[in-house]
Amino acid sequence: MSEKLVNGNCNGNNKCNGTKKEVRVWCDGCYDMVHFGHANSLRQAKALGDKVIVGIHTDEEITKHKGPPVFTEEERVKMVKGIKWVDEVVLGAPYVTSLEVLDQNNCDFCVHGDDITMTAEGVDTYHLVKSANRYKEVKRTAGVSTTDLVGRMLLLTRNHFRQGSAEYDIEKEGSSNMGQDSAAKSPWTGCSQFLPTTQKIIQFSDGKSPQPGDKIGYAAGAFDLFHVGHLDFLEKARKLCDYLIVGLHTDPVVNSYKGSNYPIMNLHERVLSVLACKFVNEVVIGAPYCVTEELLDHFKIDIVCHGSTPIALEDGKIDPYSVPKMRTIFETIISGNDMTTERIVERIISHRLEYERRNQAKEKKEIEALILFVNFIVLCMFVSVKRVLKPPKKSIL
Repeated sequence: MSEKLVNGNCNGNNKCNGTKKEVRVWCDGCYDMVHFGHANSLRQAKALGDKVIVGIHTDEEITKHKGPPVFTEEERVKMVKGIKWVDEVVLGAPYVTSLEVLDQNNCDFCVHGDDITMTAEGVDTYHLVKSANRYKEVKRTAGVSTTDLVGRMLLLTRNHFRQGSAEYDIEKEGSSNMGQDSAAKSPWTGCSQFLPTTQKIIQFSDGKSPQPGDKIGYAAGAFDLFHVGHLDFLEKARKLCDYLIVGLHTDPVVNSYKGSNYPIMNLHERVLSVLACKFVNEVVIGAPYCVTEELLDHFKIDIVCHGSTPIALEDGKIDPYSVPKMRTIFETIISGNDMTTERIVERIISHRLEYERRNQAKEKKEIEALILFVNFIVLCMFVSVKRVLKPPKKSIL
């Protein structure tokens, strides 16, 4: 499989100096429907070295081993490049991570989460680097997976948020049980409840405040299923200011102007997804729908940005951007990207049966691997106990 280096974001904390070798960390995967779980894995990988190099599988490789991806390889590359902890991106990474790919990219070791990834034949995709002791494991982010997000869209459920609830209430049942046998659940593909903490938000934040003289920008919205359309918009917004603040609306507010089962991701999930973006400096959690004078004055906003999508009026009559428009600090941004959350849902629903089969096959392989692992552990324990209980041989003398 050929590889192509794509320029990435070189904003890492380079500890390299005249005497210390730069540690390059390799991460690879599909990175389909990139979410904060992917970003958290890359954040942990960055803490283990100086540079993070991300290998991305082609559409062909993913289709062969897992089924059709939701996003094209070009879209997946762009999304990964937009994550603040990524330094370089390599398109065309082999599905089974080899020592050759690590050496070709001057990487010291590979990092992956503590879940199982297998080929179509059921082979551990990291067995080669594990055998060579060039593999490190980080904690997988519980409560989020691409499978679960796909499940939410297919079921059109509101279980991931509660209509009319307080801003920080969460009610999220695993929707990844679509078409699955309830008696057999994979601990990796099956969804557990995501529990937000202040520590996680701190880890995702850059911790920087605007400097004197900085031009401060503000953009608000749902930013649901954070995608390439959002990324292109925020990149252009960031070019208009020195420090970009994103306001995220609460779940009930988003549902009031989006309807149906939106947002697909609840407020806390959307916060981490936006914070992981390299163009964003700060996030206002539960921002008011109407951009008020108090908000503009409190954050000292110099420019307010909005995309080309229609603006829903509050109560059908109030323009939520009337204040920044009166101050002549409102800017409409044409991102040049027509991707929307609704388009993603359309992609999923139009290929519903394919994605259901893909998710079921993935969980089946994981369960089979888990059973083999448990049986191996039980066998080892049995052999150990048998050796301990075995009576010593009697002396012939």
